[in-house]
Amino acid sequence: MSDPRVELATFPTPVEPAPRLAAAIGLDPDDLWIKRDDLTGLGGGGNKIRKLEWTISAALAEGADTLVTTGAAQSNHARLTAAAAARLGLAVVLVLRGSPGGSRSGNLALDGLFGARLAWAGEVDRDGLDRAAAGVCEELRGTGARPSLIPFGGSSVLGARGYERCGEELRGQLPDLRTAVVALGSGGTMAGLVRSLGAAAVLGVDVGALPEPAAAVSEFAGLPTTEGLRVRRDQVGAGYAALTPPTAEALTLAARTAGLVLDPTYTGRAMAGLVAAVRDGDIRPGERTVFVHTGGLPGLFGHGEAVAYAQEQVVEYRA
Repeated sequence: MSDPRVELATFPTPVEPAPRLAAAIGLDPDDLWIKRDDLTGLGGGGNKIRKLEWTISAALAEGADTLVTTGAAQSNHARLTAAAAARLGLAVVLVLRGSPGGSRSGNLALDGLFGARLAWAGEVDRDGLDRAAAGVCEELRGTGARPSLIPFGGSSVLGARGYERCGEELRGQLPDLRTAVVALGSGGTMAGLVRSLGAAAVLGVDVGALPEPAAAVSEFAGLPTTEGLRVRRDQVGAGYAALTPPTAEALTLAARTAGLVLDPTYTGRAMAGLVAAVRDGDIRPGERTVFVHTGGLPGLFGHGEAVAYAQEQVVEYRA
């Protein structure tokens, strides 16, 4: 049977050892590996491409000529939806929370380069964002376009199949994997990993994107309840857009021990969650652990707090 995906990325992504980072956080040198899903290729890379291969395939099967999706101004998912549309020759409208001039996100710059049109929804909640996207789709139909609404974060039962495949890759690359640590935003990435690796093998670190992220994971993974899911909610801090002190420390630690660049919203929080999990014994030395690097580099350069923090770490040479 033919693969129903539209192919947008380069798989499998590599896994790399991180012995110095492992030792720095209290693990044995061979315990920690990095799944480099920041190296998926298209549009600056990142995890959302795995989901988009499935959701865009469904849109094309329905005859869509325009993709519509939602997110925050710094949305990695919106950026990669725009990149995928550019590759496939589709139009794209990004319905974003906020107003023009309210953000200088690195992702916004790329949205523009990829040719996306932006519709600003104002300071709305998730329901308000969904209503704004539905309104844009209705307007597009009125012009004769054939829009398809790609879900928030690319997360859905269908989109989660992308990370089900990622879990299968990981099992082949590291058969003795004990725990995969991943940022938990809209829920689809963790859900797919749970499908293929099992709930006990996946630790999701909540980034504050949803009020009840575990419920989204259970829905997309097809689970009857949230029981058994491993979710840390101690890294949200002041909120999704804020740079928390543990995240800032994680950015520096990963950079200086592994040359690994994380972002302040997703992967930085996930690394802070991994550090905390080792500290409190949820992850122990001698256990094979994988940190799933979901990308997000453009968001770092558009995050004022994170850029200022990074610049403060510069030390002038003095002989």
